[in-house]
Amino acid sequence: MSTTLNSTSQAPVQREEGTRFRVLYAISFAHFLNDMIQSLILAIYPMLKGGFNLSFTQIGLLTLTYQITASLLQPIVGLYTDKHPKPHSLAIGMGFTLGGLLLLSVAPTYGVLLVAAALVGTGSSIFHPESSRVARLASGGQHGLAQSIFQVGGNGGSAMGPLLAAWIVHSQGSVAWFSLAAVLAIAVLWQIGGWYARHLAERAAKKKGAAPAVKLPTATVVRAIAVLLMLIFSKYFYMASLNTYYTFYLMEKFGLARQTSQIYLFLFLFAVAAGTILGGPIGDRIGRKRVIWASILGVAPFTLMLPHANLFWTAVLTVIIGFILASAFSAILVFAQELIPGKVGMVSGLFFGFAFGMGGIGAAVLGSLADAHGIETVYALCAYLPLLGLLAVFLPDLREKARAA
Repeated sequence: MSTTLNSTSQAPVQREEGTRFRVLYAISFAHFLNDMIQSLILAIYPMLKGGFNLSFTQIGLLTLTYQITASLLQPIVGLYTDKHPKPHSLAIGMGFTLGGLLLLSVAPTYGVLLVAAALVGTGSSIFHPESSRVARLASGGQHGLAQSIFQVGGNGGSAMGPLLAAWIVHSQGSVAWFSLAAVLAIAVLWQIGGWYARHLAERAAKKKGAAPAVKLPTATVVRAIAVLLMLIFSKYFYMASLNTYYTFYLMEKFGLARQTSQIYLFLFLFAVAAGTILGGPIGDRIGRKRVIWASILGVAPFTLMLPHANLFWTAVLTVIIGFILASAFSAILVFAQELIPGKVGMVSGLFFGFAFGMGGIGAAVLGSLADAHGIETVYALCAYLPLLGLLAVFLPDLREKARAA
């Protein structure tokens, strides 16, 4: 593994000198394993609901515990590692995930399930800020492309989790088989941490010699960050309705079996993975503001049609929704990193954390709504969330600012 990572600077497929594609592929693979494990928790909700006699509210609180643990710690981790990088913290964070996974497989009560979810959330809070920094460090200036490669690994893992759960997880104890993926991820991340430690000073030196970043007025930056966070709210609150409750929606509205509904969830998450790869490189080429516009607001017609569709069109529409909506996060994250240069860890932690937090709060709120008014009401109301994409009009055009400078 170390030979592979050390040789990346000589890779013949480089599009720009300094871009470490093999490092990007390695961190994307680690992201794949990390998010596959995380999505497993979502995929086995129907089994946990029956085995522990849980309500939708309790399911939502389980997601909230995991998401809030991750969201509260990520900005703190990112801010600290901006000043004190910890390359091997990536592997250590995956160790927390491994512990949570094993605890999940033997949890005897709902309270222990919550502790297991919190451990997985802690691992995620360490993994995402530092791995996002690795992606930027290895980007060679192609920041959007690097984030898309990194993100597509995570979304691919999220897609595979439910599919593997349908094949492998037939009891709570069988969840432990996924600990093998966590062990593999630890090995990969330890090697990435070694590359990170060796190349950190070199990449920092090159950054000092690069063209100065565009400086915007503080008020403009604050307004833009606020808009971006509102767009994250829109995206991840809506995504919570599909990530957490899509299987229940299909089972209740169309009478599908649990394992069949997990296949539909896989199709949606696979579309998310496929769409993720587009946002970053397209943003590098045409501007991230345009990608954000198209991704958030452009999905609204399809979300508005979804609650009225039959089973076939529900599957088609969720694939389209996942594909379009997925391109937003890479563009939003790199846009925010360019607004606040030199704070990659803090910005990544803030936006990953806020995304996780909105997903968790959304799951809890929507779970209570489903208990009170039915799961179909959740989708009827969430359909309007992408209209918040109109707020993108208030974002500055960084490409024009850069040309003016």
